[in-house]
Amino acid sequence: MRKYVLVTISLVLIILFALFSGNSAIGTGDIIKVIFGGGTESQRLIVFDIRLPRIIAALFSGAALSVSGFILQNNLNNTIASPGLLGINNGAGLFVLISALIFPYQAEVKCLMAFIGALTVTLLVSVLSNATGMSKTSVILSGVAVSAICVSIIDVIISLKPETVADKAAFQLGGFASVPLGSVKLAVSVIVITLIVSLLFAPAMDIMALGDETAFGLGLNIRLNRGLLLLAASLLAGAAVSMCGLIGFVGLLIPNFVRLFYKGKARGGIVFCVLIGAVFLLLCDTFSRILVFPYELPCGLLLSVLGAPFLIRLLIKKRKRLGLFD
Repeated sequence: MRKYVLVTISLVLIILFALFSGNSAIGTGDIIKVIFGGGTESQRLIVFDIRLPRIIAALFSGAALSVSGFILQNNLNNTIASPGLLGINNGAGLFVLISALIFPYQAEVKCLMAFIGALTVTLLVSVLSNATGMSKTSVILSGVAVSAICVSIIDVIISLKPETVADKAAFQLGGFASVPLGSVKLAVSVIVITLIVSLLFAPAMDIMALGDETAFGLGLNIRLNRGLLLLAASLLAGAAVSMCGLIGFVGLLIPNFVRLFYKGKARGGIVFCVLIGAVFLLLCDTFSRILVFPYELPCGLLLSVLGAPFLIRLLIKKRKRLGLFD
């Protein structure tokens, strides 16, 4: 219980830090006035139309990507599985660009297409991995292959139709510099519902961790539960990408970090991923705003600097565990 309290307090402090950090044109006193109904029109615009949507988007994107990674890692029993590595993020991003081509400035369609893209990639990875034996390695390699195809198509679309995305670098690296309020409302609604569903199905993850034969013997419908959990992981990743672009590594970093101090049931792991993922991504976004102020780094760039060395370390650790080093 103490861990939950500490993480929750950290979350509240980070939200306040993000709210009061940034443009020097509005000070702490001005923000407090706006919160209590005062302030000028421009100050209310900064707080309610720029900072709060950005904070909410970062919080829920961090929670969604973290839980998506947690579900994938538990389902595949592989600690390097993540929505980014399996191509789910890139699939969602590709369909977001397609929606921008066909239905520009339609936030609802953009979110729907992100979900369709995430689900399409999940199905493709499943089909490819089934065709190659459905081993843990084949699932990861299938995801990498599908992800490469999606990235190639994304590059082609951006090169031929640069107007589909206002800032190519911001979209491909991921960030929250210009998050439309309509996208935030729809995506957050989907994330909240999917997180609740994930918590309800968390006990099935504990049973499946015992092995498929044991789970089947205990009466668990493995195919149904695994399919629903993978669907939840895809929806979470798609919703996050519709708000923040192609942010990577959150779904890899946070579940592995949670396992360092939490060894309990899956439901508790999901709750920790929600809280710590929200704290982590909001903190990264806030630092990306203030590190080189008045300029702004894409949040995804900061995450890449942190995430790439962690992935290398994780691969070396797994290799040592398998006895592949002398």
